[in-house]
Amino acid sequence: MKIRQKPLASAVTLALVGLSLQAHAQQQTPQTTETVTVTGIRASLEKSIETKKNADSVVEVVTAEDIGKASDKNIADAVSRLPGVTISSQAGGSGGFDENDRVSLRGTNPSLTQTLINGHPVSTGDWFVLDQVGTVGRSVSFSLLPSELVSQVIIRKSATADLVEGGVAGAVDIITRRPLQFTRQVTLEGAAGAVYADLPKKWDPQFNALINWKNDVGTMGVMGQFFYEKRHLRRDGQEILSYGTIAAGNPIAVAHPELAGVAVPGLIGSALFEQERERKGGLIDIQIKPSADLEIDFSAFQSRMDATNYNRNFMMWGSRIVNEGRLPTSYTVQNGTLTSATWANIGTAASPVVYGVVDQIYRPDAYSETNFFNLDARWRANDRLSFFGQVGYTKGTGEGPKQAVFEGDLLNTGASYTFHGVGSPVDVAFPNGNTNTFTGVSLDWIFGASPSRSEDDETYVKVDGEYNFGSGGMFNLLKFGVRGSDHTRETVQVAQGPNFAADPFNPANLPRWNGTNYPSDFASRLGGGNFPRTPWMLTPEELIRWGDIYTNRDPVSRHYWPGELKVNERVSAAYAMVDFDGKGWSGNAGLRFVRTEERVTANRAIPDSVCAPAAPCSFPGAIVGSAFGSYYQEQVNNTYNDWLPSANVKFDLGGGMIARLAAARTMARPDYSALGAYVTADDTNRTGNGGNPNLKPIRSTNLDAVWEWYFQPRSLVTAGVFYMDLENYVAYGTSQQQLLNIRTGRTETYTISAPINSKGRVQGMELSWQQALGMGFGAAANYTYANGKEKKSCAAGDTACINATDELVGASKNTYNVSAYYEDHGFGARIAYTFRSAFFTGLDRATPLHQDDIGTLSASLSYQFTKNVSINFDALNLNDPVLKYYSANRDQPAAFYANGRQYYLMLRMKL
Repeated sequence: MKIRQKPLASAVTLALVGLSLQAHAQQQTPQTTETVTVTGIRASLEKSIETKKNADSVVEVVTAEDIGKASDKNIADAVSRLPGVTISSQAGGSGGFDENDRVSLRGTNPSLTQTLINGHPVSTGDWFVLDQVGTVGRSVSFSLLPSELVSQVIIRKSATADLVEGGVAGAVDIITRRPLQFTRQVTLEGAAGAVYADLPKKWDPQFNALINWKNDVGTMGVMGQFFYEKRHLRRDGQEILSYGTIAAGNPIAVAHPELAGVAVPGLIGSALFEQERERKGGLIDIQIKPSADLEIDFSAFQSRMDATNYNRNFMMWGSRIVNEGRLPTSYTVQNGTLTSATWANIGTAASPVVYGVVDQIYRPDAYSETNFFNLDARWRANDRLSFFGQVGYTKGTGEGPKQAVFEGDLLNTGASYTFHGVGSPVDVAFPNGNTNTFTGVSLDWIFGASPSRSEDDETYVKVDGEYNFGSGGMFNLLKFGVRGSDHTRETVQVAQGPNFAADPFNPANLPRWNGTNYPSDFASRLGGGNFPRTPWMLTPEELIRWGDIYTNRDPVSRHYWPGELKVNERVSAAYAMVDFDGKGWSGNAGLRFVRTEERVTANRAIPDSVCAPAAPCSFPGAIVGSAFGSYYQEQVNNTYNDWLPSANVKFDLGGGMIARLAAARTMARPDYSALGAYVTADDTNRTGNGGNPNLKPIRSTNLDAVWEWYFQPRSLVTAGVFYMDLENYVAYGTSQQQLLNIRTGRTETYTISAPINSKGRVQGMELSWQQALGMGFGAAANYTYANGKEKKSCAAGDTACINATDELVGASKNTYNVSAYYEDHGFGARIAYTFRSAFFTGLDRATPLHQDDIGTLSASLSYQFTKNVSINFDALNLNDPVLKYYSANRDQPAAFYANGRQYYLMLRMKL
């Protein structure tokens, strides 16, 4: 399904039709007064609109339909239907999946959006190894946050002084339920069901439950929510990993000068990924209100997702063929890219030539986890003065205890490929080889971070106060407060390699293939493309057996210090803010001061001339024993002070119309991996990523102007414009560095991408319409235009500041949503389509990476048998979308992924 043309016109047309229907209904219906109580979808829309209307700043709101029942299976999906919100299905190098995992606002990357739970931060973890020790961001993984916990989600687009800093574009505040909010003394609710994923063809169980008790006088309550959700995932894909260029001195360029500087693909592979995700955890909340003036609330949350996975990739090795100077027998060039090439086989048994490589990587017991403990206290000292205190601790962990890896070379096969742009997969062939059998293979290398671990934790405390001036003046409320936090993010990894003592390169010691191949329907949903679809593969059990014998995971000699990072941030903040109002207008203005003390632990290599590997080292603080050299740790300290003013004004224009103006200075801190003083390198393609511990915080001046019209219950039309002027925006640059290639044992030139401070801006508009059409029907549409660009400011000749693109990470120019619902007589239905245009996701192996246009269709059905029993059916990715990625331009495809559809059937009960 493609609903791409003229999104603005479509939204306006729907709005005009809806308004016309409403006007006609008002003309035909006698004016009577009656009270109607709505529930379910309509009740949630009504509550969301009421919260938005009464807010003192620019916000968007999603409210759960019922206890333990949100409008989507994923919080990220639920908020994606709001104007100005975009979602993505991956954090970094893991590729695209069927479950949306990250949230961002207004054309910025997810790390510039703050995620809070009940106003406090939440640490996160990632199960994928490259998100643990590669691109380590600040965004929160929504895959760890089940939608059943949500009472309401508030998207805060304009800043206020009392809001925790850290979101340049805004904040996502997830509000959970509290025990004393329930009407009954005892509440018991539960849901049981299953999910079916049509690509892996698996059914899996889903359970969640809620129990709440409060005493009969409403002064104490205890609530517990628990969940267990399991599902199988299969992703069929083709990956084109990195692009390089043909050097002028390469024999290919010497023979064909027109090919000098032309881009060539590094690897083109048939990628099959399978995973079993098992998410379990819960939330405990204890609320005590001994008097009208004092309230105490303690909450504890834990969510863990076990994510064992197996990734296979059967690849043509373009970069190796080209770097060895092997002349193609035929080729084509388009848009500076070698879009097709053929290499004849010139290898022999005595002198084999490598044309392809196979990676088989099994990661048992990989997991991610998040938890927090939070204590809130509210005390009203007198009629005018009250205080709010909050103290807590949050920790996120991501770990891969083991990687079982086999990487094998494909010998003497010859190779060819043909691009078709981003429209369909690449044609790939090994004309002299049989990809379906385990023949003509030799061990290439054993690699991987095993084990790998990332920990993210924060301790925080804050005290806020409110002083009510009373009636009679323009100023009615003074808010003030202080906050402090101590946050640490660190990674640890062992870079496993071959166990040479076991002689893994002996052909007699190759793994045992049992005749297993890719599934017969692999890649059938990707569309065209003639490439290996049923290549051989090893079983997970064989990878474990073989890897335990032939892999060196010694924690000392294989300790990979160049790839580790540790960042500590101690933050102190104070603010003051006043609320004011007058006839037909109200607002707030405030100032927040933030001091960030940043400590980055940098691992510095000690040259062999100073600290010889085979001799004792007298260098002060030297850490020795690693195969990657000797090193010492140096701490890089930086302190930053930020003054963050903000103002929000709201005008009541009458007739249900409101206008809002907002201005603020906001800030966010760079990703942890951007700050980390380390380098991770890909020895296959001689590319890598590095950090910059002297990056400054990203600061932005934000402006908003919004018009809102609440023209009937559960209905509104809004239009707004926004502008963000970004200072110290973290952009990507590349430089050439000399590093030790562990594969060859030689020092070679690597292209290293590293972050730099730059400038940027985002400007755009948001249009939204939502309306109850009558007879149980309703519809909504919104459109967001966000034009984001980096302002290049690099000095001429500064090789560390070579920008691959002027695009901002995460900036889709066009995003729109169209949805409709029906709810009456116990039956409910909803259908929704979400679209976002292509956007820049960052650098992957020093190569630009974009995700192409993507639209997804979802639907849900429900039926209320009784007031205590209902059934729900949710269908996700109904249009079976293919996620498409490209590199510097659309003639350079980067990946194609199909994840299939998912169907959830849940029976809900109340007691």
